[in-house]
Amino acid sequence: MRISINVAHHAWPEGPKGSAAQVERVVAAADEIGLDSVWVADHLRQEVRDDPAGSPDEAVLEAYETLGSLASRSERVRLGVLAEATAYRSPGLLIRAARALDALSGGRARLGIGAGYGRLAAGTLGSGGSAGNAGSAERTGELLRLAHELWPEDGRGGGASGEERRPPVLVGGTGDARTLPLIARYAEACDLLDVPDGGATLRAKLDILAVHCRKLGRDVSDVDTSVSTLVRPDATADELVAHCAAFVDYGLDHVVLVPAGPWTRRTLATLAAAAPAIRALGGPPPETLPKVTQLDAYRMPAARVLV
Repeated sequence: MRISINVAHHAWPEGPKGSAAQVERVVAAADEIGLDSVWVADHLRQEVRDDPAGSPDEAVLEAYETLGSLASRSERVRLGVLAEATAYRSPGLLIRAARALDALSGGRARLGIGAGYGRLAAGTLGSGGSAGNAGSAERTGELLRLAHELWPEDGRGGGASGEERRPPVLVGGTGDARTLPLIARYAEACDLLDVPDGGATLRAKLDILAVHCRKLGRDVSDVDTSVSTLVRPDATADELVAHCAAFVDYGLDHVVLVPAGPWTRRTLATLAAAAPAIRALGGPPPETLPKVTQLDAYRMPAARVLV
Protein backbone atom coordinates (compact mmCIF):
# COMPACT_ATOMS: atom_id res chain seq x y z
CA MET A 1 0.00 0.00 0.00
CA ARG A 2 1.26 3.47 -0.91
CA ILE A 3 1.21 6.25 1.67
CA SER A 4 0.66 9.97 1.16
CA ILE A 5 0.07 12.76 3.66
CA ASN A 6 -1.94 15.97 3.70
CA VAL A 7 -0.47 19.04 5.39
CA ALA A 8 -3.83 20.63 6.15
CA HIS A 9 -3.04 22.39 9.43
CA HIS A 10 -0.42 25.00 10.32
CA ALA A 11 -1.08 25.66 14.01
CA TRP A 12 2.59 25.21 14.87
CA PRO A 13 3.77 25.99 18.43
CA GLU A 14 5.93 28.81 17.02
CA GLY A 15 2.95 30.39 15.27
CA PRO A 16 2.97 31.51 11.62
CA LYS A 17 6.64 32.49 11.83
CA GLY A 18 7.50 28.83 12.28
CA SER A 19 5.72 27.68 9.14
CA ALA A 20 8.76 27.69 6.85
CA ALA A 21 10.88 25.50 9.11
CA GLN A 22 7.98 23.21 9.98
CA VAL A 23 6.78 22.45 6.44
CA GLU A 24 10.41 21.92 5.40
CA ARG A 25 10.76 19.40 8.23
CA VAL A 26 7.58 17.61 7.17
CA VAL A 27 8.53 17.28 3.49
CA ALA A 28 12.07 16.18 4.43
CA ALA A 29 10.58 13.45 6.62
CA ALA A 30 8.25 12.42 3.77
CA ASP A 31 11.26 12.00 1.48
CA GLU A 32 13.14 10.02 4.12
CA ILE A 33 10.19 7.75 4.96
CA GLY A 34 9.57 7.11 1.26
CA LEU A 35 6.06 8.50 0.97
CA ASP A 36 4.25 8.79 -2.34
CA SER A 37 2.91 12.37 -2.19
CA VAL A 38 2.65 15.42 0.03
CA TRP A 39 -0.60 17.32 -0.44
CA VAL A 40 -1.58 20.75 0.86
CA ALA A 41 -4.99 22.35 1.22
CA ASP A 42 -6.14 25.57 -0.43
CA HIS A 43 -8.51 27.45 1.89
CA LEU A 44 -9.26 31.13 2.30
CA ARG A 45 -9.35 30.39 6.00
CA GLN A 46 -9.49 27.17 7.97
CA GLU A 47 -12.74 25.23 7.58
CA VAL A 48 -13.87 24.15 11.05
CA ARG A 49 -17.36 22.73 10.58
CA ASP A 50 -16.26 19.14 9.99
CA ASP A 51 -12.78 19.38 11.47
CA PRO A 52 -12.40 19.24 15.27
CA ALA A 53 -8.79 20.37 14.96
CA GLY A 54 -9.57 23.43 12.87
CA SER A 55 -9.73 27.00 14.13
CA PRO A 56 -10.88 30.05 12.14
CA ASP A 57 -7.88 31.91 13.56
CA GLU A 58 -5.38 29.34 12.32
CA ALA A 59 -2.87 30.53 9.74
CA VAL A 60 -3.52 29.15 6.25
CA LEU A 61 -0.67 29.18 3.76
CA GLU A 62 -1.26 29.94 0.08
CA ALA A 63 -1.17 26.57 -1.63
CA TYR A 64 1.01 27.04 -4.70
CA GLU A 65 3.51 29.31 -2.97
CA THR A 66 3.84 26.59 -0.32
CA LEU A 67 4.26 23.88 -2.97
CA GLY A 68 6.92 25.92 -4.75
CA SER A 69 8.84 26.11 -1.49
CA LEU A 70 8.43 22.37 -0.90
CA ALA A 71 9.64 21.62 -4.44
CA SER A 72 12.98 23.25 -3.64
CA ARG A 73 13.29 21.37 -0.34
CA SER A 74 12.46 17.86 -1.49
CA GLU A 75 13.81 15.41 -4.03
CA ARG A 76 11.39 12.52 -4.43
CA VAL A 77 7.84 12.99 -3.15
CA ARG A 78 5.09 14.13 -5.50
CA LEU A 79 3.39 17.45 -4.74
CA GLY A 80 -0.08 18.88 -5.22
CA VAL A 81 -3.25 20.44 -3.81
CA LEU A 82 -5.90 18.11 -2.40
CA ALA A 83 -8.10 19.39 -3.73
CA GLU A 84 -8.16 22.79 -5.42
CA ALA A 85 -11.59 24.43 -5.28
CA THR A 86 -12.22 25.59 -8.84
CA ALA A 87 -14.02 28.70 -7.61
CA TYR A 88 -10.81 30.06 -6.07
CA ARG A 89 -8.74 30.51 -9.26
CA SER A 90 -9.32 31.07 -12.94
CA PRO A 91 -8.73 27.89 -14.99
CA GLY A 92 -5.87 29.43 -16.96
CA LEU A 93 -4.09 30.64 -13.81
CA LEU A 94 -4.48 27.27 -12.11
CA ILE A 95 -3.11 25.39 -15.11
CA ARG A 96 -0.14 27.77 -15.34
CA ALA A 97 0.55 27.29 -11.62
CA ALA A 98 0.50 23.50 -11.98
CA ARG A 99 2.73 23.68 -15.06
CA ALA A 100 5.26 25.87 -13.20
CA LEU A 101 5.24 23.54 -10.19
CA ASP A 102 5.87 20.56 -12.45
CA ALA A 103 8.86 22.31 -14.04
CA LEU A 104 10.31 23.50 -10.73
CA SER A 105 9.89 20.09 -9.07
CA GLY A 106 11.39 18.08 -11.91
CA GLY A 107 8.09 16.48 -12.96
CA ARG A 108 6.68 15.75 -9.50
CA ALA A 109 3.52 17.91 -9.67
CA ARG A 110 -0.02 16.58 -9.43
CA LEU A 111 -2.98 18.67 -10.59
CA GLY A 112 -5.45 18.01 -7.78
CA ILE A 113 -8.84 19.67 -8.24
CA GLY A 114 -12.35 19.39 -6.86
CA ALA A 115 -15.66 21.15 -7.08
CA GLY A 116 -15.15 22.68 -3.63
CA TYR A 117 -17.40 22.37 -0.61
CA GLY A 118 -18.22 23.89 2.72
CA ARG A 119 -19.56 27.20 3.92
CA LEU A 120 -16.40 29.12 3.08
CA ALA A 121 -16.45 28.35 -0.63
CA ALA A 122 -20.22 28.72 -0.96
CA GLY A 123 -20.65 31.77 1.24
CA THR A 124 -17.64 33.67 -0.08
CA LEU A 125 -17.70 32.94 -3.79
CA GLY A 126 -21.18 31.77 -4.73
CA SER A 127 -24.54 30.52 -3.65
CA GLY A 128 -24.83 27.56 -1.34
CA GLY A 129 -26.98 24.46 -1.60
CA SER A 130 -27.45 22.32 -4.67
CA ALA A 131 -27.23 25.22 -7.10
CA GLY A 132 -23.82 26.21 -5.78
CA ASN A 133 -22.59 22.62 -5.99
CA ALA A 134 -23.94 22.21 -9.52
CA GLY A 135 -22.13 25.38 -10.60
CA SER A 136 -18.90 24.17 -8.99
CA ALA A 137 -19.19 20.85 -10.82
CA GLU A 138 -19.64 22.71 -14.10
CA ARG A 139 -16.51 24.76 -13.42
CA THR A 140 -14.62 21.57 -12.60
CA GLY A 141 -15.71 20.02 -15.88
CA GLU A 142 -14.64 23.12 -17.82
CA LEU A 143 -11.23 23.10 -16.14
CA LEU A 144 -10.71 19.41 -16.87
CA ARG A 145 -11.62 19.88 -20.52
CA LEU A 146 -9.26 22.84 -20.80
CA ALA A 147 -6.42 20.92 -19.15
CA HIS A 148 -6.83 18.05 -21.60
CA GLU A 149 -6.90 20.44 -24.54
CA LEU A 150 -3.68 22.10 -23.42
CA TRP A 151 -2.11 18.79 -22.36
CA PRO A 152 -3.18 15.98 -24.74
CA GLU A 153 -3.51 12.37 -23.66
CA ASP A 154 0.08 11.59 -24.56
CA GLY A 155 1.24 14.24 -22.10
CA ARG A 156 2.72 16.50 -24.77
CA GLY A 157 1.72 20.07 -25.40
CA GLY A 158 2.19 22.16 -28.50
CA GLY A 159 3.38 25.44 -27.00
CA ALA A 160 6.26 27.52 -28.30
CA SER A 161 8.41 26.29 -25.43
CA GLY A 162 8.43 22.81 -26.95
CA GLU A 163 7.13 19.56 -25.56
CA GLU A 164 5.46 19.84 -22.18
CA ARG A 165 4.48 17.09 -19.81
CA ARG A 166 0.97 17.05 -18.35
CA PRO A 167 0.93 16.45 -14.59
CA PRO A 168 -1.44 13.60 -13.71
CA VAL A 169 -4.88 14.91 -12.81
CA LEU A 170 -6.49 13.96 -9.50
CA VAL A 171 -10.14 14.80 -8.83
CA GLY A 172 -11.37 14.83 -5.25
CA GLY A 173 -15.03 14.20 -4.49
CA THR A 174 -17.69 11.52 -4.42
CA GLY A 175 -20.81 12.95 -6.09
CA ASP A 176 -22.57 10.13 -7.96
CA ALA A 177 -24.17 12.32 -10.61
CA ARG A 178 -21.40 14.80 -11.34
CA THR A 179 -17.99 14.19 -9.79
CA LEU A 180 -17.59 10.44 -10.34
CA PRO A 181 -18.45 10.73 -14.08
CA LEU A 182 -15.81 13.48 -14.40
CA ILE A 183 -13.25 11.23 -12.71
CA ALA A 184 -14.03 8.39 -15.09
CA ARG A 185 -13.70 10.64 -18.16
CA TYR A 186 -10.74 12.87 -17.30
CA ALA A 187 -8.74 11.85 -14.23
CA GLU A 188 -5.70 9.66 -13.73
CA ALA A 189 -6.44 9.57 -10.00
CA CYS A 190 -9.17 10.29 -7.48
CA ASP A 191 -9.40 10.65 -3.73
CA LEU A 192 -12.34 9.47 -1.66
CA LEU A 193 -13.20 10.32 1.94
CA ASP A 194 -13.13 7.70 4.68
CA VAL A 195 -16.69 7.50 6.00
CA PRO A 196 -16.96 5.57 9.31
CA ASP A 197 -19.70 3.16 8.23
CA GLY A 198 -17.80 -0.09 7.90
CA GLY A 199 -16.80 0.61 4.31
CA ALA A 200 -20.33 0.74 2.91
CA THR A 201 -19.94 4.20 1.35
CA LEU A 202 -16.46 3.53 -0.03
CA ARG A 203 -17.59 0.28 -1.62
CA ALA A 204 -20.61 2.00 -3.16
CA LYS A 205 -18.52 4.86 -4.59
CA LEU A 206 -15.96 2.45 -6.05
CA ASP A 207 -18.80 0.45 -7.58
CA ILE A 208 -20.37 3.52 -9.19
CA LEU A 209 -16.99 4.76 -10.44
CA ALA A 210 -16.49 1.38 -12.09
CA VAL A 211 -19.88 1.77 -13.77
CA HIS A 212 -18.95 5.13 -15.25
CA CYS A 213 -15.55 3.83 -16.39
CA ARG A 214 -17.14 0.80 -18.02
CA LYS A 215 -19.59 2.97 -19.94
CA LEU A 216 -16.64 4.95 -21.33
CA GLY A 217 -14.74 1.80 -22.25
CA ARG A 218 -12.19 2.41 -19.52
CA ASP A 219 -10.85 -0.02 -16.91
CA VAL A 220 -11.45 1.35 -13.41
CA SER A 221 -8.03 -0.01 -12.41
CA ASP A 222 -6.53 2.73 -14.60
CA VAL A 223 -7.67 5.27 -11.98
CA ASP A 224 -5.29 5.54 -9.01
CA THR A 225 -7.85 5.61 -6.21
CA SER A 226 -6.79 6.80 -2.77
CA VAL A 227 -8.73 7.38 0.43
CA SER A 228 -8.16 10.27 2.84
CA THR A 229 -8.44 9.23 6.47
CA LEU A 230 -7.96 11.02 9.78
CA VAL A 231 -4.99 10.14 11.99
CA ARG A 232 -5.34 10.51 15.76
CA PRO A 233 -2.42 12.38 17.34
CA ASP A 234 -2.01 9.62 19.94
CA ALA A 235 -2.31 6.67 17.55
CA THR A 236 0.37 4.01 17.87
CA ALA A 237 2.20 2.50 14.90
CA ASP A 238 0.26 -0.78 15.32
CA GLU A 239 -3.06 1.09 15.37
CA LEU A 240 -2.09 3.00 12.25
CA VAL A 241 -1.23 -0.22 10.42
CA ALA A 242 -4.51 -1.83 11.46
CA HIS A 243 -6.43 1.25 10.35
CA CYS A 244 -4.85 1.18 6.89
CA ALA A 245 -5.28 -2.60 6.56
CA ALA A 246 -9.06 -2.18 6.55
CA PHE A 247 -8.90 -0.34 3.22
CA VAL A 248 -7.20 -3.28 1.51
CA ASP A 249 -10.44 -5.24 1.81
CA TYR A 250 -12.15 -2.58 -0.30
CA GLY A 251 -9.63 -2.93 -3.11
CA LEU A 252 -7.67 0.23 -2.22
CA ASP A 253 -3.88 0.36 -2.19
CA HIS A 254 -3.25 4.06 -1.54
CA VAL A 255 -4.01 5.96 1.66
CA VAL A 256 -3.72 9.70 2.37
CA LEU A 257 -3.16 10.35 6.06
CA VAL A 258 -4.59 13.58 7.51
CA PRO A 259 -3.71 14.33 11.15
CA ALA A 260 -6.09 16.12 13.49
CA GLY A 261 -3.74 19.10 13.71
CA PRO A 262 -0.27 19.82 12.30
CA TRP A 263 2.24 17.07 11.67
CA THR A 264 4.32 16.88 14.83
CA ARG A 265 7.58 15.08 15.46
CA ARG A 266 5.59 12.43 17.31
CA THR A 267 3.10 11.76 14.49
CA LEU A 268 5.90 11.68 11.93
CA ALA A 269 7.87 9.24 14.10
CA THR A 270 4.78 7.04 14.41
CA LEU A 271 4.31 7.11 10.66
CA ALA A 272 7.97 6.23 10.08
CA ALA A 273 7.62 3.23 12.39
CA ALA A 274 4.38 2.08 10.73
CA ALA A 275 5.38 2.74 7.10
CA PRO A 276 7.18 -0.57 6.36
CA ALA A 277 4.21 -2.63 7.57
CA ILE A 278 1.70 -0.41 5.72
CA ARG A 279 3.66 -0.70 2.48
CA ALA A 280 3.71 -4.49 2.92
CA LEU A 281 -0.09 -4.65 2.98
CA GLY A 282 -1.20 -6.60 -0.08
CA GLY A 283 -4.36 -6.31 -2.11
CA PRO A 284 -7.16 -8.85 -1.69
CA PRO A 285 -7.60 -11.75 -4.11
CA PRO A 286 -9.51 -10.63 -7.21
CA GLU A 287 -12.62 -12.61 -6.27
CA THR A 288 -13.04 -10.57 -3.06
CA LEU A 289 -13.03 -7.18 -4.78
CA PRO A 290 -16.33 -5.29 -5.13
CA LYS A 291 -18.29 -6.42 -8.17
CA VAL A 292 -20.09 -4.02 -10.49
CA THR A 293 -23.68 -5.09 -11.07
CA GLN A 294 -26.49 -3.89 -13.32
CA LEU A 295 -24.19 -1.82 -15.52
CA ASP A 296 -26.76 -1.09 -18.19
CA ALA A 297 -29.51 -0.43 -15.65
CA TYR A 298 -27.62 2.26 -13.76
CA ARG A 299 -29.02 5.77 -14.10
CA MET A 300 -27.85 8.94 -12.40
CA PRO A 301 -30.20 9.78 -9.51
CA ALA A 302 -32.79 12.44 -10.29
CA ALA A 303 -32.90 13.69 -6.69
CA ARG A 304 -30.71 16.56 -5.51
CA VAL A 305 -27.14 15.38 -5.15
CA LEU A 306 -24.37 17.33 -3.44
CA VAL A 307 -20.93 17.16 -5.02
